[in-house]
Amino acid sequence: ALRLFIGIGLSEAKARETLRNGALSALLRRAVLQARSALGPALDKATGTLLYNAAARLKDPKHLGFLVGYIARREILTDLQLNAALEYVRSHPLEPLDAADFEQACGVGVCITPEQIEEAVEAVISEHRAELLAERYHFNMGLLMGEARNRLRWADGKTIKNEVDLQVLHLLGPKTEADLEKKPKAAKARLAPVEKQKVAVVENGDVGTETKSLLEQLRGEALKFHKPGENYKTEGYVVTPNTMALLKQHLAITGGQVRTRFPPEPNGILHIGHAKAINFNFGYAKANGGVCFLRYDDTNPEKEEEKYFTAIREMVEWLGYQPYKVTHASDYFDQLYTWALELIRRGQAYVCHQKVEEIKGHNPPPSPWRDRPVEESLLLFEDMRKGKFGEGEATLRMKLVMEDGKTDPVAYRVKFTPHHRTGDKWCIYPTYDYTHCLCDSIEHITHSLCTKEFQARRSSYFWLCNALDVYCPVQWEYGRLNLLYTVVSKRKIIRLVETGAVRDWDDPRLFTLTALRRRGFPPEAINNFCARVGVTVAQATMEPHLLEACAREVLNEQAPRAMAVLEPLKVTITNFPAQKALEVLVPNFPADESRGFHKVPLHPIVYIEETDFREEADKGYKRLAPGQPVGLRHAGYVIAVQNVIKDVSGRVIELEVTCSKSDVAEKPKAFIHWVSEPLACEVRLYERLFLHKNPEDPSEVPGGFLSDLNPDSLHVVHNALVNSSVLSAQPFDKFQFERLGYFSVDPDSREGKMVFNRTVTLKEDPGKA
Repeated sequence: ALRLFIGIGLSEAKARETLRNGALSALLRRAVLQARSALGPALDKATGTLLYNAAARLKDPKHLGFLVGYIARREILTDLQLNAALEYVRSHPLEPLDAADFEQACGVGVCITPEQIEEAVEAVISEHRAELLAERYHFNMGLLMGEARNRLRWADGKTIKNEVDLQVLHLLGPKTEADLEKKPKAAKARLAPVEKQKVAVVENGDVGTETKSLLEQLRGEALKFHKPGENYKTEGYVVTPNTMALLKQHLAITGGQVRTRFPPEPNGILHIGHAKAINFNFGYAKANGGVCFLRYDDTNPEKEEEKYFTAIREMVEWLGYQPYKVTHASDYFDQLYTWALELIRRGQAYVCHQKVEEIKGHNPPPSPWRDRPVEESLLLFEDMRKGKFGEGEATLRMKLVMEDGKTDPVAYRVKFTPHHRTGDKWCIYPTYDYTHCLCDSIEHITHSLCTKEFQARRSSYFWLCNALDVYCPVQWEYGRLNLLYTVVSKRKIIRLVETGAVRDWDDPRLFTLTALRRRGFPPEAINNFCARVGVTVAQATMEPHLLEACAREVLNEQAPRAMAVLEPLKVTITNFPAQKALEVLVPNFPADESRGFHKVPLHPIVYIEETDFREEADKGYKRLAPGQPVGLRHAGYVIAVQNVIKDVSGRVIELEVTCSKSDVAEKPKAFIHWVSEPLACEVRLYERLFLHKNPEDPSEVPGGFLSDLNPDSLHVVHNALVNSSVLSAQPFDKFQFERLGYFSVDPDSREGKMVFNRTVTLKEDPGKA
C-alpha cells in the first residue's frame, strides 16, 4: 500500500500519514486500483492528486467508483471540476445519479480554447484600463483573474494567470522602480471589543439595541446549518430510498420555512440554562424568518402540574418571544401509539419483562424476549394498553444500539397515573427517546436544537424516523449554560424549598427565571447575557457577576431614579426657608432630563443614611460631619450640623442642621440622598445562596450542597424609607435608588407597606469578580 500511494505522487511522509487513517487508506486503495485498471499501472501526479482528494473529501463512499470512472476517463481533469462533482453527489444522495445532469454540473466535455481565454482577459482588462494605468502594478491583479474565471468557469487557472500577466505587460510595459516599491498599507479602523459593539435589531417594528445580538450570531450559525429540505447534506444523516420523497412533501407543507421548537418538561420551573435554549430555538427561527413551537413534553404525568405549564409559557413570553403554536406531546398520543404498533410489525420493537433495575446503565444483560414473535409482542403491547400488566412488569423496547452503547431503549412503560389532559384514557406512556423525534417529525421541525448531552441520542433519533419511514428532521447540539454559586436541578431546588433554605421556586436567591424576574432582572439583560455567552458548542460555566453586569447596563437605561434610605437618621432643618413644604423636581434620568421629572416634597424634617454622618471626619471622608457641610441631592440646599442629639446609650438619633442655598454657599465636598415625608417600606438585600462556586461538587463541598448555604444570603431591612414618588408602583416595577443600587417592587407589597428587592448594586463588588 505504501508503494501504491507513493506511486501516485504522494510523498513518503504523506503516504505513511494516509495509512494511519484506515478508512481513508481503504478508499484511496480502491480508487487507485480502479484507475490503474483503466489507465495502466503508471498514473501521473495530477491524476493521483485528484484520486486522493476524491477519497479524502467524499462523504458517501458508495459514489467513489462513479467519480473515479470520470477521473480515469480524463473527463474530470481539474480540482475545480472535482469540487463541483463532490458537491453534486452530496446534493443528490440517492442512486442512480443522472449522468447527463452530473456532467453538465461538472463541466464534463467543456473545452475552453486559448482564443476564448484571450478574449475574456482582454474584455476584463478593458473594463479596468483606467485604474490599471493609474495604479500600474500596484493594482490588484487577482481581481482581473477572478473576473476572467467568472466568465469562463471551467478554464484552467494557470492559463488564465499567464494570459493576464502577458496582457498587463503589453499594456503597462516592464516594471519600473516605483512599481517595485511596496504599496503603503491603509490604516485599519479599530473596532470596539465584540461585547461592546451595539447593533440595531428590528423586532415587531420596534428598533432596540442589543449587544452583538444573538440574532446576529444566529444568522451566522445559519451558514453552518442545513437549509430546509437539505437535511441529507448534514454529516451523519441517514438517507433511505424514501428520504427525498419525504423531504419533498415536507417542503410542500412548510414552504421552505425554518421551524424550531422549545420542548420543556412541565415538571419544574425554567432556569437560566433554559434561557439560552429559549433564545437559541426562538432566536434561530426569528433570525432566519422561521417559526418556533412551544411544545410541552408531557409524557410523565406523575411529575407534571398545571402551575408549571403556566409558568413556562409566561417565562417564554417574558423573554420577548411568542410561540408560533403551543402544542403538547399528548396531542399526538394516538399517532404515537399507532406508530408503536407499526414498529412492532416491522420487527423493530418488542415487549420485554426485564425489571427497570436490570436494564439500567450501559451494559445490561441482553433481553431474553428480544426475538419473540411479532404477533406475540402485538398482543402483549395491547395488554399493556388495557392495564393487564402492573407498573414495571412490561415495557416496549426498540431494537437499536445508541452512540453511548445503551442498547434497546424503552419506548413505552406502564404508569397508572391519570394524565392532566387525557385523563384515564392511557395507562402506558411513551418515553423521551421514542416521543421526541416523532413529535418533531409530526410538526415538520427543520432544526431540532438541543443541548450537548443529547448527542448520544442522535443515532436513535434518525433510526426511529427512518424505521417508520416518516420525515426525519436534523438534530443539532449546542453547549448548555451553567452558572456558578447555584444549583438548578429540580430535585435539589425542591430540597431547598422543603428544608426552608428558600421560600419557593421564585425565591430571588435562585436562578430560576421566575426568581430572576422577582429579583428585578429585566428580560433584556438575560437575553444579552445569553448573547455574550454566545452560540457555543462547548459547555459554558459562567460567573453570576457577568449576568449582574448585563442587568446594570439595561437598568441604567430603563430604571427611573428615586431616593430611599435604608438606615434612617432624622435631620431637622432649624432654619427651614418656607412656611410649608417645598416641591423639589427630581429628574427620572439625570443624564437625560428630556425623559421627565417627578416631584419630591422637602419638609423641615428629612432622613439621611446613618452612614452619611460621622461625628469625626477622617481624612478622605467627604460626607456630613460637624464643620463639614454636604449638599442634598437635587434640592438646591447645603446643610451644616449645628447639634448632635444622642440617646441614653450614646447613639446618634437626630441631627439639627441649618441650610443655605447651594448658589450662595461654598461648594460642598459631597452630595447625599435624602427622603422627606417618606413611605415606610421593607427592603430585601440578597447575597449568593452558596459559599462555594460548585456547591454540588463533593471535592469542593464534601458535606453536600445543603451544607454550603450562606447564612447571610438574605438581609431584611424592615424600616427603610422611600420617597412617595414610588407610591403607585406595581410589582416588578424597577427603580434605581440613588447611591444604593437597583431595586424592584416585590409581589409581597401591600397597601401601607411596599417591599423592594435589591436586584444588583450600582457597581460590581470587586470581591465577587
